[in-house]
Amino acid sequence: MISEIIKTRRAVFPAQYNNEPISKEEIQHLLEAANWAPTHRRTEPWRFKVIQGESQKRFAEFLSETYKNKTENFSEFKYKKYRENPVKAACIIAICMQRDPAEAIPEWEEIAATAMAVQNMWLTAHDMNIGAYWGSPGIVKYMNAFLPMEPGERCLGLFYLGKYDGTLEEGTRKTSIEEKTVWL
Repeated sequence: MISEIIKTRRAVFPAQYNNEPISKEEIQHLLEAANWAPTHRRTEPWRFKVIQGESQKRFAEFLSETYKNKTENFSEFKYKKYRENPVKAACIIAICMQRDPAEAIPEWEEIAATAMAVQNMWLTAHDMNIGAYWGSPGIVKYMNAFLPMEPGERCLGLFYLGKYDGTLEEGTRKTSIEEKTVWL
């Protein structure tokens, strides 16, 4: 049932992934789920760049060196994560958004539609027992130096995917929905 999938979905981080591969068919299934997200005026702004196999090593090098060269507050810990996480994942999908050239709708609506596409992928991945994590590193603004991008397209984050062993922790919320809802 979809409500159970929503309640049990969790972020599963690269450190939790095992070495089991994710097939091209599994990735295509996730991307197809993303493509059915709601979209205002049918702009379908989501764009995805699949990084898998040998390109993950080059991507890890790009991320770590870009971080090292562009950050003002260098952290060896972050540098190491940029170098290691891409190769721990079975696949990384760069989450991109293509701005409507006519700018017929507000940009935030296209970002929201892209986020809904990612939510579709995340719920589908969870249903397939594939762990996922959406990271938005501070260096995301430099992704066009590695990823092929069209004019008006930008990267919003990275969707790490990997299979995992064991069970996920039960979820919690700090406050109930009643505390966040006003009935008029």
